[in-house]
Amino acid sequence: MAQTIVGLELADLQQVLAPHPAFRARQIYDAVYRLRVSELNRITSLPVTLRNELSSHLTLGLPKPVAQYGSVDGTQRYLLELSDRRQVETVLMPEEGRDTICISSQVGCPVNCQFCLTALLGLERNLTVGEIVGQVLFVMGAHQLSTGTDRLNIVMMGMGEPLLNLANVLKATRLLTDPEGMGLSQRRITLSTAGIVPRIEELGHEPVRPKLAISLNASTEEQRRELMPITRKYSLQDLIAAAKAYPLRPWEKLTFEYVLLKGVNDSDADARRVVKLLANLNAKVNLIALNPGPGIRFETPDVERVHSFQTIVRRSMPCFLRKPRGRDIYAACGQLKREALVAIG
Repeated sequence: MAQTIVGLELADLQQVLAPHPAFRARQIYDAVYRLRVSELNRITSLPVTLRNELSSHLTLGLPKPVAQYGSVDGTQRYLLELSDRRQVETVLMPEEGRDTICISSQVGCPVNCQFCLTALLGLERNLTVGEIVGQVLFVMGAHQLSTGTDRLNIVMMGMGEPLLNLANVLKATRLLTDPEGMGLSQRRITLSTAGIVPRIEELGHEPVRPKLAISLNASTEEQRRELMPITRKYSLQDLIAAAKAYPLRPWEKLTFEYVLLKGVNDSDADARRVVKLLANLNAKVNLIALNPGPGIRFETPDVERVHSFQTIVRRSMPCFLRKPRGRDIYAACGQLKREALVAIG
């Protein structure tokens, strides 16, 4: 099987290309990550003979699009195929003045949150570094996006639990943020976790890392254990303690995400308990009214209930309501399940 280039750092490339001169590795690195060429034979800085030689045992390794679905709000959902024929989903959410790419870190997800369609898949495997970075390169190429001229955000909120694939996620982050390559700012990459407490601490020690978003989704231990079985292993008490110990950078706030479920966790009492839980944390709250889907037993709260919850939390800390994007094509938060539109109406 050919060695894939996407996912290799410069030092990796130099090893793969030995005994060729080190500057050849730099030329390939620059072409793949900064110029975003889509094929090895298009790296015109390399001699044709060398391109032909390398093509015999190297490949870029970008994912292949299987399907693309467009939403009425401009969101694009991609079903991407990997080298072993497994598939993941990647979503582009364009907005006025910025674009956000939502990427996956695993094929499926092991965490089993009860309100999430991806949980119904279970876990198939972790994504490689190249498969994580490749999603970004693919979408940037498909939509002619540039880190130099466009306000581009990356959110690791697609399929999977990023902290259960932490080594690959961190290496992917280094590639995404390398100023000599893709050139994204660490401020523009966010990782969302269901609350893998030991890995939160590990993440905090890394010099190059995404911003941290924690999926809270409940105001009591019992409620969270019911909605997010991961709490049986990592308690809400331990999660909040890890959040308090997390070393924030000077420009950084913790984000807590809270999916509102009608009649379950959306009461005014829940909102007051959330405020108490997050007291004394340098944090903000992102509220998400449930994005429904087949096989999910919960309902979306009424608008008035959402606003009441937000009003209470906002008295104590920044609290934002995340606008659903791509709900009509099953591209919204919690809806990624490798569905084809023919299957979902």
